[in-house]
Amino acid sequence: MPLAAPTTELLPTTAQKLDRLKTLMGEIGPVPIAYSGGIDSTLVAKVAYDLFGDRALAITAISPSLLPEDLEDARIQAATIGIRHEEVQTHEMENPNYTSNPINRCYFCKSELHDTLKPIALQRNFPYVIDGVNSDDLADYRPGIQAAKERGVRSPLAEVGITKTDVRDLSRALGLPWWEKPSQPCLSSRFPYGEAITIEKLRRVGRAEVHLRRLGWSDIRVRSQGDTARIELPAEHIVDFVNHINLPDLVAHFQDLGFLFVTLDLEGLQSGKLNRILGFQTQPPSPATAAIAQTSAPS
Repeated sequence: MPLAAPTTELLPTTAQKLDRLKTLMGEIGPVPIAYSGGIDSTLVAKVAYDLFGDRALAITAISPSLLPEDLEDARIQAATIGIRHEEVQTHEMENPNYTSNPINRCYFCKSELHDTLKPIALQRNFPYVIDGVNSDDLADYRPGIQAAKERGVRSPLAEVGITKTDVRDLSRALGLPWWEKPSQPCLSSRFPYGEAITIEKLRRVGRAEVHLRRLGWSDIRVRSQGDTARIELPAEHIVDFVNHINLPDLVAHFQDLGFLFVTLDLEGLQSGKLNRILGFQTQPPSPATAAIAQTSAPS
């Protein structure tokens, strides 16, 4: 998967954000990157490599909530960029505060992640880690951002006001062939709050999503509610999905994975939909997350 030739097809405001990002990351230095393989952290990795070459480092956390296919994508993307890439194991599944799936589950996930990454950074004489949080993330209910901030993590994309749309535009302009890659939150986000998370459930959801990807539907979620799988895909693709998928075969495959019932969400895919039960979807970001945009030094 070679890099495409960089382009200059950027709006002036977006180009200015890229310049500010390069300046900021140049000032931060070649600190380790919490690298999931998603387009946000991969953009950070690309800019870091362009600035620092072999001194740049991306670190991916491996756990049951990361699909093996997504881990392989992360490896391929890092190799394509050229950045040094390391992998570490995290153990959030050993924490009942995580597996019980409370509304702040993500706090415990990111706590485990950064409690693992921070010592690595300190051992190598780096003061902190950076991540791929963008400015749009600050408007959602993201307790993991609070956990990261408490551990001094910097978020350069958010700090210079780069949005999710900017990330895609910048990735395309920099020649990254995965610039259209759908967002892939961790598999634990597929379960309603309060439903316990197990390795077996994560694998079941993961294999269901991989099956749909292999059928050509990349921008999807399989929400798991008890024994029911609820498929979400963009609303504009629902009719095409119903008309072209062999529904009996799909149901049979999902039942082989362990689901009893298979449904299709007629509203369509919307990020953070499970947060509706909390009433957070229209609330502004907390002071702690909003402060990231003004961060100039670690906490």
